[in-house]
Amino acid sequence: AQAMNAFLEKLSPWLFTIGLFVFWEAACRIIKVDRFILPAPSDAFAAMAQHWLALLRHSYVTLWTTMAGFAIAVAFGVVLGIVVGWSKTIYRGLYPVMIGFNSIPKVAVVPILIMWFGIGEVPAILTAFLISFFPIVVNVATGLATMEPELEDVLRALGARKLDIMLKVGIPRTQPYLFGSLKIAITLAFVGTIVSETVGANAGLGYLIALAGSNFQVPLVFAALILLAVEGIAMYAFFAYVEVYFTHWAFRSSISAGK
Repeated sequence: AQAMNAFLEKLSPWLFTIGLFVFWEAACRIIKVDRFILPAPSDAFAAMAQHWLALLRHSYVTLWTTMAGFAIAVAFGVVLGIVVGWSKTIYRGLYPVMIGFNSIPKVAVVPILIMWFGIGEVPAILTAFLISFFPIVVNVATGLATMEPELEDVLRALGARKLDIMLKVGIPRTQPYLFGSLKIAITLAFVGTIVSETVGANAGLGYLIALAGSNFQVPLVFAALILLAVEGIAMYAFFAYVEVYFTHWAFRSSISAGK
């Protein structure tokens, strides 16, 4: 019974996805929705087969620009998170500034980036970075700021300096927070890339969606959206695996409870 439940649990995402596509197809056929309003999955996959080369090229552009912006966000977010979590004074001083910056809609920043760097991949990379670094900073800073005072007092009593406490206890302790934030940040990075590509770009899935929409090629728009969803799910699953691999010790109680 346990083996069957485990098998069904692993199979459930595929079953739900297939069920969603079947329901979507049936609804479009039964209600007879115009394909220019809501194409059936079969129309989207037909457009995908017809324009596979263009979709592949634009998918690659979106993927690498997203990963480039995400990599910058990870590096910048971890460093800034450590700085913010290092001191309560810095935490209280910078946190409102970061919240205010994060409250600015990034779609309003894209035209400025295009004016500075021109139409192309650089604004998409920077938009992906700007929209995805905040969760990383917050989680790393929270992991450091919430370190138990008793643990810090014991380490100080043993002669540890603040830097030793940060390197040997604080930073390793933030790993569950960091890897948890990466799953959120990677999906936000895709959002930032697509926003930039739809506003001003000459390649990428966002550019293709805007171009196909202006030409009323709605099945191609949905084909690009499906590919974008596949990329997002793949990256999320990758970082979920990385999270379990590096921070399995943090989930030992839940794992043992599930046995």
